[in-house]
Amino acid sequence: MAKTGMFVSLDIGTSSVKVVVSDFVDGQGTIIGVGNAKSSGVNKGLIVDIDKTVVAIKRAVAQAEEKAGIKINAVTVGLPANMVEIEKATGMIAVHSQSKEILDDDVRNVAAAALVRNIQPEREIINIIPQSFTIDGLDGIQDPRGMRGVRLEMEGVVYTGPQTIIHNVRKAVERAGLAVQELVVTPLALMEAILDDGEKDFGATVIDLGGGQTTTAVMHDKQFKFAHVNQAGGDFVTRDISVVLNASNQNAENLKINYGIAYSAMASQSEVFPVDVIGKVDPVNVDERYLSEIIEARYVEIFEESKEVLGRISALSLPGGIVLTGGAASIPGVVELASEVFEVPVKIYVPNHIGIRNPAFANVIAISDYYANLNDIYHLAQAALTGRVSTQVKAASKVAQQQAPVQQVVQPQQPAQNIGAVDVATQQNYYAQAAQQYGDNEESKPSKVGTKLKGWANKLFD
Repeated sequence: MAKTGMFVSLDIGTSSVKVVVSDFVDGQGTIIGVGNAKSSGVNKGLIVDIDKTVVAIKRAVAQAEEKAGIKINAVTVGLPANMVEIEKATGMIAVHSQSKEILDDDVRNVAAAALVRNIQPEREIINIIPQSFTIDGLDGIQDPRGMRGVRLEMEGVVYTGPQTIIHNVRKAVERAGLAVQELVVTPLALMEAILDDGEKDFGATVIDLGGGQTTTAVMHDKQFKFAHVNQAGGDFVTRDISVVLNASNQNAENLKINYGIAYSAMASQSEVFPVDVIGKVDPVNVDERYLSEIIEARYVEIFEESKEVLGRISALSLPGGIVLTGGAASIPGVVELASEVFEVPVKIYVPNHIGIRNPAFANVIAISDYYANLNDIYHLAQAALTGRVSTQVKAASKVAQQQAPVQQVVQPQQPAQNIGAVDVATQQNYYAQAAQQYGDNEESKPSKVGTKLKGWANKLFD
């Protein structure tokens, strides 16, 4: 079903806070409002001062509201990949309707069964994403609704993150007067938005060069497989220039933007420009090659770390190569330098939207596009986690609910956030009911403990 409506995304970065308002009509999205405010209270991609972050969010939202001519009340917010873990999730229930036709409630219930797991007390489930369903042994089903069966199984993935990081993001957004419509893992949204079908299927790496950190993420077999965060980004390049040339941070940033080249082989020694040096009255002349060598050294260090971690999981051989994006990817020569370091095909992604054709906006646009493209099955599964059903699912299900006979469906006894004894009992109840019809088959029991990403990274591409 073609998506229609207004979607607002928020990206809280180290250097800036960005807001994008996208208007979708019959599946075609148009950006009608953009906000971009200097970030404060964020260090290395994480909120360290909620009050300062709230101020930056309000400024960015006000800009977007003015340009779009609307009042923004709710936003979809991107979460950084810091300490995010991916776990496999499986669930199984007995279909309760007399007709044995699978309804929305069955999808929610099987997702709730998949959410039953023991997680560390300092972690929180962010999203559950269904990948396929099985009805009475028939697998590979993407949308089981309307089909008939007595046993429904689901396979998917669960994303978890540190409660502190998630809480700080929610708190800052809510104190800015906004509701959190959805939290999405930013590198997942980015890869889904900027990679083509072939790259998603055969495998590709996206390196997001941000201001405070660099995120290296891998997608293969149309699944988000791996993410690594390097706590160095474009701001470190600015700091290096400031230290080496003894210039103020603002002057160093201006030098990087106006004269910077990431690949020193492309720079010229004859191109000279004045630099205001602290402690000296007259400016000092610096040539383009010398500045480029300062910049190149930091980028090489960043790329070498990404290359090392990608080599450990054999991701450098993926056919899709490497896609660079993020604000720090906009400097000339970055593709040429990355190609030399990684020794694989490298390209840069630049958003193709009027007025914001800049890699710095890749994340915030991707968050909006990703959320707008989420289907009903995702929202039904997420409802098992949050306890609420999105307006999109309600609208999509209205006709089907009117036509379907009224059925008594067992609901989870507790919202899935409260992982504990009640949820375990609920899953055991689901299994017991199905076992009455199928027998007690050990192989059909849902897995209680997901496999963490770091545990199977070495076998990602077997």
